[in-house]
Amino acid sequence: MISRRDFMTATAATAAIMAGSGFPVSRAAAQAKLTEAELLKFDAVGNVTLLHVTDIHGQLMPIHFREPSLNIGVGENKGIVPHIVGDEFMKMFKLAPGSAQAHALTYNDFGTLARSYGRMGGLDRIATIVKAVRAERGDKVLLLDGGDTWTNSWTSLQTKGQDMVDCMALLKPDAMTSHWEHTLGEERVKELVAKLGFPFLAQNIREKEFDEPVFPAQQMFERGGAKIAVIGQALPFTPIANPRWMIPNWTFGLREGDMQKEVDKAKAAGADLVVLLSHNGFDVDRKMVSRVTGIDVVLTGHTHDAIPEVTKIGKTLLIASGCHGKFVSRLDLDVKDKQIKGFNYRLIPVFSDAIKPDADMAALIAKHREPYKKDLERVLGKSENVMYRRGNFNGTFDNVICDAILQQRDAEIALSPGIRWGTSVLAGQDITFEDVTNATAMSYPNCYRMKMTGARLKEVLEDVADNIFNPDPYYQQGGDMVRTGGLGYTIDISKSIGSRITDLTMLKTKAPLDPAKEYVVAGWASVNQGTEGPPIWDVISKHIEAQKTITVTEDTSVKIVGA
Repeated sequence: MISRRDFMTATAATAAIMAGSGFPVSRAAAQAKLTEAELLKFDAVGNVTLLHVTDIHGQLMPIHFREPSLNIGVGENKGIVPHIVGDEFMKMFKLAPGSAQAHALTYNDFGTLARSYGRMGGLDRIATIVKAVRAERGDKVLLLDGGDTWTNSWTSLQTKGQDMVDCMALLKPDAMTSHWEHTLGEERVKELVAKLGFPFLAQNIREKEFDEPVFPAQQMFERGGAKIAVIGQALPFTPIANPRWMIPNWTFGLREGDMQKEVDKAKAAGADLVVLLSHNGFDVDRKMVSRVTGIDVVLTGHTHDAIPEVTKIGKTLLIASGCHGKFVSRLDLDVKDKQIKGFNYRLIPVFSDAIKPDADMAALIAKHREPYKKDLERVLGKSENVMYRRGNFNGTFDNVICDAILQQRDAEIALSPGIRWGTSVLAGQDITFEDVTNATAMSYPNCYRMKMTGARLKEVLEDVADNIFNPDPYYQQGGDMVRTGGLGYTIDISKSIGSRITDLTMLKTKAPLDPAKEYVVAGWASVNQGTEGPPIWDVISKHIEAQKTITVTEDTSVKIVGA
């Protein structure tokens, strides 16, 4: 059984400051109760400690990040973790309303609680946590990075990942795997990996011509007297979710059979513990470990789920560590006779005001940000509402992006990718260029403008919907539903591809979308090589500067049924 005591420590501490309304009475009172010692308190178990971070997406600094208010599960995953949000999530994990953990793990009262508890994350705070655990546990600690680390901030884009690689080198992980890293291109990835100083693991990436491994599949470590095999799994769908032309010589894929071979190889080499360092996504990993035998622990990534308890699939322990540097997972294991005899787990929330930044890491971060400081701090306007992205359908930040595309590109319909990364902006807060690039910084940012028939638009929406809501996780390739501007529709989650999307309507005219008519469509993040158009951050920046104050409401143009 998992002990909830350690996880609930911070919640219990902050519950004392709850007023009758259920909200923190003040930021000062909240911070007085939220301390580094309480956040790091843990009942150590056994001879192995696994630390896991994943999906940092280039975020070196503390951020606000609103968790989803909609995370729909389908098929066998309907209505179970991680597809539970808000009040149901709080009920399942016994979180006190208004508490620090409720804020970290749910969208509930996000704007109010964010002002009480402050920002989260920051690699200098993560460094403090890692150093503290290493000081406590010594040679028992293995730190693993689940990927989506090197890209998706302005500084990581400008340095082609060098800022993240340098800072992570200071953190000294023992191994990593990958996904968005590959949008830097094959040559840049190989250049960075050659100087990484620790293994870059991916059993499922092969050279296209000879089917030879590009990177090592696994690495054996010894911690606390136990031999630990770590097997890496990059996102299987990278050439589909991202441009194939950036990685023309490499193939990916699930490679379930090869995964079984790697597990068997590790066991034959004497592994006491087999750890899958995965970027498959939660539901894909849940299915994979039900079919591949011998995996003891899965450290999952890609879908950005933050789950405060271990999910057990048979005997396998499945860990989900969130995103954007908000959390560090600590899993202590008692490994004996090639079995896990006991464990304790805590998803450590990285409350930036409560955790002292590591001086060395803070200095290195400042050094990398200094050349871009003027750009990062440039104020574009002000937001009257919380601007957020994460969720199966349009968030308020997505609406701002779509409005910008419609106006700046003189389009009838806007399409914006359902990427899960992108930080949040609080109501009344200045919107900076960094806020915009935190939601858009990628290596294929051109905002295209083209004509597309109504029939083709429906095909696009149907294809993306099947990618997300296919009941078989192996056909879910990641991300959320493409965001739309100027267009509304109904989606029936329970239907199959070709039948989910109905009632397509032009919002401006209230007219049905004509299958035969051509519409002016603009969007960004096209996977096609040679896409022309201004970078999306310029499009959004011009829009916000023109508006000065952004007022955006929740999206109601998409009607969801069958969920």
